[in-house]
Amino acid sequence: MVSVRIWAFLVAAAMTVAGSGGACAIAVGQESAPVSPDAPRAAEPLSLREAVQNLETHEPRPDVESILRRLDKLEQAAAAPFENPDQWTVKFGGHVQLDYINWTNADPAITGPAAEPGTKNYFEFRRLRLMAEGKGYGNLDFRLQMTLEPETVGDSGGAATSPDVKDAYLSMNDIPWLGRFRIGNFFVPFSLEQVTNDTFNVFMERSIPSQGVFAGDREVGVAFYNANENQDFTWTYGAFFDSISDTLKERIDDNQGYRLSGRVTWLPYYDEPSNGRYLVHLGAGVLYTDDQNNTVQFRARPQIHEGPRLIDSGILDATSYTTGNVEAAVVWGPVTVQSEAFLSRVNMSIADPATIGGAYTHVSYFLTGENRKYERFGQHGAQFGRNIPNRIFSLADGGWGAWEAKARWSYLNLNDISGGEYNDLAVGMNWYWSDRTRVMFDWIHPVTSSTTTFGSTTSDILAMRFDFNW
Repeated sequence: MVSVRIWAFLVAAAMTVAGSGGACAIAVGQESAPVSPDAPRAAEPLSLREAVQNLETHEPRPDVESILRRLDKLEQAAAAPFENPDQWTVKFGGHVQLDYINWTNADPAITGPAAEPGTKNYFEFRRLRLMAEGKGYGNLDFRLQMTLEPETVGDSGGAATSPDVKDAYLSMNDIPWLGRFRIGNFFVPFSLEQVTNDTFNVFMERSIPSQGVFAGDREVGVAFYNANENQDFTWTYGAFFDSISDTLKERIDDNQGYRLSGRVTWLPYYDEPSNGRYLVHLGAGVLYTDDQNNTVQFRARPQIHEGPRLIDSGILDATSYTTGNVEAAVVWGPVTVQSEAFLSRVNMSIADPATIGGAYTHVSYFLTGENRKYERFGQHGAQFGRNIPNRIFSLADGGWGAWEAKARWSYLNLNDISGGEYNDLAVGMNWYWSDRTRVMFDWIHPVTSSTTTFGSTTSDILAMRFDFNW
């Protein structure tokens, strides 16, 4: 860009010389013709450097100003996000999470084939992902996110054969009466904790009921999102295929199964002057699943990614199940309380319908004064967003980032299908270096009843994570 500006100066200098009627010349090394001593002396020739300096120190001619304005536009365009002739802007990102899990006190009853991968300590890349997202034509947006981390041991028997598809969707926004339309692979709109990005959730893993038990994960389908003018009310609904593998990315079967979901939220109180530092969120949802192979299974790990299923219903013959939930959250300055309850009715094939349920409640407190950020109509509707420290962590500037203390109780009841009960307590601390980097510490205390997979057990787990994204 500097060379372009120099050429502009040269052109402008030549134009200045031409406009002066030949009263001055630029010396380029040639000798001038002899002149009479009595003749009027011509102006001394200017060097190239002097001509450019003279141009810069005098009021620019209109044509020079035009050239400089065009150069400024070129420089601004070079600094803007990538934009092709079809009016698409694209940005690239990634997400890395490094976990270390230590079973400080594993109950000796958790043994045998059902305990795989066991209670061994481990390190893993919990998430290792690349992402591209963009916008186009004022009302379209897309997102593509692929995983590079291996599959969970015990689910696939080893590393994934190909990258998993996580987010892969296109949205059309601002449709009259309908709001936002989305098609592709994305989160089923159900449960506040589930639709909130894992980067923005308080704990390393989601609670027991929403950790793949009652809440749907990412599925292939379509959905509509909408809100009133003030975004105090939001409503979302969609239809999806039932559990198509993120790795295989296909299913060849006459019976695909399907899921129907709906979610509504309400903000009875939102403090506008503080941009949501004080708010009350309420919501409810329903998720109906017509199972693809007429079998269901409800099970959960102790709120870590790898580990034994401490509660497991086994494979049950069932045609469908319907889950309802209610959600609530209060943000009051640095304090946040969030809770959800789930109730599911399972339509058994050869037995009476069964009813199972679960719940969680957690509280968090920013010791450094920040508050959890809330998105009234975010990527997946009403959800929590990216936390921003008042001061980033920097040894050079003396900033210590943001510190967040936390505690959670979560519960799962499978007694009606002979699965038992599971309580899980967790406390910990999050240290935010910046809005995109944090260190997480969770102490987890799972407690199971006598009718669960391993009987009555009590264990302790220390979990640590380094989490950053860009």
